[in-house]
Amino acid sequence: MTNVTTMSGFLLMGFSDIRELQILHALLFLVMYLLALAGNLIIIIITTLDQHLQSPMYYFLKHLSVLDLSFISVTVPQSIDNSLMDNGYISHGQCILQVFFFTALAWGEVAILTAMSYDRYAAICFPLHYEVIMDPSKCKWAVIAVWLSGSISGILYTTTTFSITFCKVKIIHQFFCNIPQLLKLSCSNDYLGAIGVAAFIAVMAFICFTSSVLSYIHIFSTVLRIPSAEGRSKAFSTCLPHLFVFSFFLSTGMFEFLKPTSDSPTVFDLMISIFYTVMPPALNPIIYSLRNEAIKGAFRKLLLGGEFTRKKIFFSHC
Repeated sequence: MTNVTTMSGFLLMGFSDIRELQILHALLFLVMYLLALAGNLIIIIITTLDQHLQSPMYYFLKHLSVLDLSFISVTVPQSIDNSLMDNGYISHGQCILQVFFFTALAWGEVAILTAMSYDRYAAICFPLHYEVIMDPSKCKWAVIAVWLSGSISGILYTTTTFSITFCKVKIIHQFFCNIPQLLKLSCSNDYLGAIGVAAFIAVMAFICFTSSVLSYIHIFSTVLRIPSAEGRSKAFSTCLPHLFVFSFFLSTGMFEFLKPTSDSPTVFDLMISIFYTVMPPALNPIIYSLRNEAIKGAFRKLLLGGEFTRKKIFFSHC
């Protein structure tokens, strides 16, 4: 315990001290990571190469896949390595980088999902003006804003989190550098800055989610007036998965950050953390491609070795 107190880094407790369970955890996380790696890479490749997948919807989906792939790579490989080596130690520098990229990419996901909801709103509610509303330059600036706002959030949260004095035993009851667990290691009120930044980000995330919900209320009211059953089905097939992904990611993440932290977390606490760190990046490619005929067609072409035309037609498929 003395060594833990005096060490410069932190000790991640992970899921279990039992060696067999550590190996099982590493294997399960490896499967999830490879699934996320394969799924997101496929979406990035086909949305880059296929001329029929150059509309704003697929442009944002490609950046969501980049975010997902980066997001899961921040925590899962480190956790796999810790389990296989039976060593939960993470250095101070590694923990800083993990908090920065975790925060930046998590906010990036919220921002890109908000942009995707606005794109669907413009496509379904204002189809005649869609090309004007979502022209390529606006989409590029939206993506720049996503990455820039994520970086600013990461810098603010990391700076305020690691400006506190860690005077308690440096044990983190998670498989990654969980910010609420880090704040518990403070013995004074110097963590209030981090709480303020967290509250600001949470309010902004709630505003993004509320705007997305309002967009979908308008979308669903418009879709229900479509006379064609096929048209309604096509609209719902792109909107419902997106709303599910956004709700699942934000609700589990907010629950984790708002609930009281415990010195002896339960299996439920660890499962919640998996729901917003591991599951979304692994399942998003499946959710978005399951009922999307254009993506499934491009995937079949990729498997069969078909050629993709690199001609860019930005509004060829909406």
